[in-house]
Amino acid sequence: MGDPGAGGDPPTSWDGERYQRRFDALARSGTDVHGEAEFVARLGPGSVLDAGCGTGRVARELARRGIATVGIDWDGSMITTARRLGPELEWVEDDVARVDLGRRFDVVVMAGNVPLFTPDAERAALVAGCARHLAPGGSLVAGFQLGRGYPLDRYHEHCLRAGLEVTDRYATWSGRPFAPGGDYAVSVHAWADRS
Repeated sequence: MGDPGAGGDPPTSWDGERYQRRFDALARSGTDVHGEAEFVARLGPGSVLDAGCGTGRVARELARRGIATVGIDWDGSMITTARRLGPELEWVEDDVARVDLGRRFDVVVMAGNVPLFTPDAERAALVAGCARHLAPGGSLVAGFQLGRGYPLDRYHEHCLRAGLEVTDRYATWSGRPFAPGGDYAVSVHAWADRS
């Protein structure tokens, strides 16, 4: 779950239907709302965990492309909307920072500023929870706005603590090269080589 242009502390509750209407309106206006799914699909995964899935926009598009996808979000309103829109998919109402689904995925994706909607004290646990669900050879992909209280070096530190190292970084989901001083980053991390 997340909202480009927002950040800071998470709200106490969300309205999944209202949140979804916003993306429906963007899609009707011709805005491409599937950039995150396109990015993830280019990695060629067989399975994806959409961490902080919100109403399931990314997960549904990945599933439409034939990728086995599970969505997880702690907010019941978001998951209720996701289940309505994608009843054939698996949706988990839980906190990825704390739960162990007992499965590993080729890609774990946090799209839409998910770390920014996580309290600062919980961000390391969020990254560790994503890593816990990452298969050997898999990738953690996260995109979020910069300059909103979660610097890239801090995110990188949390990834290193979880055993992950950066393999790629972009300025956009479309793959524009990242340059220091930008306002958005899409980072790809993989298991660090411990040999």
